[in-house]
Amino acid sequence: MSIADYSPGSNFIRNIIAEDLKNGKNDGEVITRFPPEPNGYLHIGHAKSICLNFTLAAENNGRCHLRFDDTNPSKEDTEYTDSIQRDVKWLGFDWGQHLYFASDYFEQLYEYAELLIKAGKAFVCDLSPEEMRAYRGTLTEPGKNSPYRERTAEENLELFRRMRAGDFPDGARVLRAKIDMASPNLNMRDPVIYRILRATHHRTGDQWCIYPMYDFAHPLSDALEKITHSICTLEFEDHRPLYNWFVEQLPVPRKPQQIEFARLNLTYTMMSKRKLLQLVQKEIVQGWDDPRMPTLAGLRRRGYTPAAIRDFCERIGVAKSNSVVDIALLEHCLREDLNKQAARVMGVLRPLRVVLENYPEGQVEELEAVNNPEDPTMGVRKLPFSKVLYIEAEDFMEDPPKKFYRLAPGREVRLRYGYFIKCTDVIKDQAGKVVELRCTYDPETKGGAAPDGRKVKATLHWVSAQHAIPAEVRLYDNLFTVEDPGAVEDSETCLNPASLEVLTSARVEPSLGGAAPESKFQFERLGYFCIDPDSTGEKLVFNRTVPLRDTWAKIKQAGQQ
Repeated sequence: MSIADYSPGSNFIRNIIAEDLKNGKNDGEVITRFPPEPNGYLHIGHAKSICLNFTLAAENNGRCHLRFDDTNPSKEDTEYTDSIQRDVKWLGFDWGQHLYFASDYFEQLYEYAELLIKAGKAFVCDLSPEEMRAYRGTLTEPGKNSPYRERTAEENLELFRRMRAGDFPDGARVLRAKIDMASPNLNMRDPVIYRILRATHHRTGDQWCIYPMYDFAHPLSDALEKITHSICTLEFEDHRPLYNWFVEQLPVPRKPQQIEFARLNLTYTMMSKRKLLQLVQKEIVQGWDDPRMPTLAGLRRRGYTPAAIRDFCERIGVAKSNSVVDIALLEHCLREDLNKQAARVMGVLRPLRVVLENYPEGQVEELEAVNNPEDPTMGVRKLPFSKVLYIEAEDFMEDPPKKFYRLAPGREVRLRYGYFIKCTDVIKDQAGKVVELRCTYDPETKGGAAPDGRKVKATLHWVSAQHAIPAEVRLYDNLFTVEDPGAVEDSETCLNPASLEVLTSARVEPSLGGAAPESKFQFERLGYFCIDPDSTGEKLVFNRTVPLRDTWAKIKQAGQQ
């Protein structure tokens, strides 16, 4: 689904932009930006901001910039900038020529800082971090002025230039804005705007030993790019007065309007980039693209589609207050998309050998199977059928309960696209485990219907043992066992020990041979799966994307009754 396919609903940000255009504000332009910090991989929460910023610009014949707010070199890396660009493009969005970095503006930001100093609105402070915290005050008590606050502009300018020249050790001095230490908004209490930090920057190398703080660089980068609507999440609402203060004090080419919206909170999902990084560093997960991670790289590897994620972001809408979205809605959007596009195939996860005793030895038939009943243009394929098959182990019970309708001794079931079969004997190993079933087939029931009209209560999937391809299947579940892992002090205590199960003896139909990584399929009766990049010519590896059961659809249906 492209941007042109959207049928956007109304939200308060769209209404603000419409009113601005109606009043001729910003010369009729709409310029937004997606401004990630390159200190980790993007996750599903970022997808909401990406979709919002890019679609708002596209809807109004504007443009959206991709800008990296790279002001903290100690935590940033080109690995992250590369992954972010890759993920934004995978989602279906393109910034064209408008790729920027805050580091592009380091010289201009430095000049802005000098202007503030010359205007008496910034000063060099020698307080230690501990002293600065003590001077800052609390939510109920005003702060105290730094003893260095009244330095002359000339003295501040000299000290700031010496900071840039590397004359002082890290942390010895900072540049602070001179605003109001009695402000009820703590962000306005003379915030730090530059610090000394000897760290090699991934783009500027060792050119700088002072770096601007995010709250200083961010609004001024927006202004330099002539952003019209600076859209951010609610945690920046208290920073808006500071954002406005910087763009009002300095000769910037445009004064953007900051608008906050509620961030995405998803059940059973960790949204803290810092805590996700810890999972990677401690090897609790197998990298940023582990399919259990909520990163876009992880979702992509698991088999999620860009269209499903964009649809999800549009459905949850844009609000002014925080809420939590059920992860079942995200999975529902995915199932709807995959149902339309994923080819149906046969795969057996836990194989149980079935021998059709009355089937001709050495005979192989080709049965016709539909590739996708939702899309007739996808056509049909041929499935080999032979004397020895594999079925799912859980589709047989020797002593079944009352409502178990699948295969059991003496019982007849249908094989998908094949024949009726009846279990006549059960073979066990020395430990008493069922290892093989002996069955008969009815040659008159080819295609799954009996000429005498008799009915069966179950249809099973299967593969031909002779033709099946060995596969490894990775079954994924939620990484956390609680709905809000971010609220748990030590989130590692609520990790799900069953978040990954690896099956090494699975078998899939031969049509899957040679399928490319990220190819998506519906294993009939089992769920949606995709081919993992770990696959080789000798071994196919599948990730279960999502089971067939759709909790959200059932919740929605129940609510309508």
